[in-house]
Amino acid sequence: MKDNAFTLFGEIEADETAVGGKRKGKRGRGAEGKTIVFGALQRKGMMNATIVENVKAVTLMPHLQDNIAKGSKLMTDELRSYKKIAALLDMEHDTVTHGSGQYAKGTTHTNTIEGFWSQLKRSLDGTHHVISPKMLHAYVSEFQWRYNNRKSVTHLFDLLLSRVSSLQG
Repeated sequence: MKDNAFTLFGEIEADETAVGGKRKGKRGRGAEGKTIVFGALQRKGMMNATIVENVKAVTLMPHLQDNIAKGSKLMTDELRSYKKIAALLDMEHDTVTHGSGQYAKGTTHTNTIEGFWSQLKRSLDGTHHVISPKMLHAYVSEFQWRYNNRKSVTHLFDLLLSRVSSLQG
């Protein structure tokens, strides 16, 4: 179910999440023992997700630079890395400030990608309970594939079978 990265365009939501179960101590960014998953999602379109080492601008920059078309509008939360990247890429950028309770500002929000993270985490917890960081990329790829094929008129199982059979040749 490994998906290639797609070129996204138009209104793009970018966000990151920490995966790794409940632990004592700091929550969210910087929590101990968590694996960071970064994603960019085109509204009403495709999404790209990948495991990243950290949320520094230098780490996230290639993922946005290589996969977002020029002229797109980036919508993120208040993480400083996004502001820096948007400036370097000369990209229109708008933010919501989750830290002060702001989750939408007109059409600017990250609710779509937050919904994707929520589904990913609920499924991982409900189905697998514990996932090693080493294998997380496979589960993220599966969920990206499912999301990107959500509007297919062909049943997902049949899409998967056709993909497997094309690899057999």
